[in-house]
Amino acid sequence: MAKTSDLINYLQKSGMPFEVIDHELTFTAHQTAVATHVPDSELAKAIIVRVDGKFWMTVSRADMRVNESMVKRVLSGKNVHLAHEEDLMTLFPDCQLGAMPPFGNLYGLPVIVDDALTQDETVVFNACSHSKAIRMLFKDFKQLVHPLIAEIAEPRAIEERFNV
Repeated sequence: MAKTSDLINYLQKSGMPFEVIDHELTFTAHQTAVATHVPDSELAKAIIVRVDGKFWMTVSRADMRVNESMVKRVLSGKNVHLAHEEDLMTLFPDCQLGAMPPFGNLYGLPVIVDDALTQDETVVFNACSHSKAIRMLFKDFKQLVHPLIAEIAEPRAIEERFNV
C-alpha cells in the first residue's frame, strides 16, 4: 500500500468522509500545519520506532515529541529507538521520505497514538507526499486504524516546533 492515490482509494472505499488538501511543498510538521491552515495540535505526525526489533508507528500531535522512554514503558519494551532513514525507505517505498500517513495498518505496522491527539475532533496528516494532506474526523481515523492509545509524547519546546 502507499502512494497518495492508493490512500485516497482506501479512504473512499471505507465510506468515511475526508478532504484532500493540496499545499505548498513542506518538510516539517510545523510547516505543514501552517500550509494547511491548522494548528499544530491538529496535525498528526507519524514517527517510526523500533521496539525490541519490531517496528511500530507512533502518531502524535505536531506540537509534541514522541518520548522513547514513554513508548518503552507503554509497550513493556527493553530497547526503543527511532527508525533510520533507510528503514523508512524500505517500509514506505511509495511515500516521499518522511511523508507517510498515520495508517500503519496499511503497511503491516501496529500503531500507537498519543492520547493528546484524541482531544481534537479532526485530524490532518501527510498523504504520502510533502504537498498533499488529508483532513478527517479523528473518530473515523480511529475506527479505520484501531490504534493503541496511550501517553507517549510530551510538549516540545517552542524553538523545536519550527524545526520538525
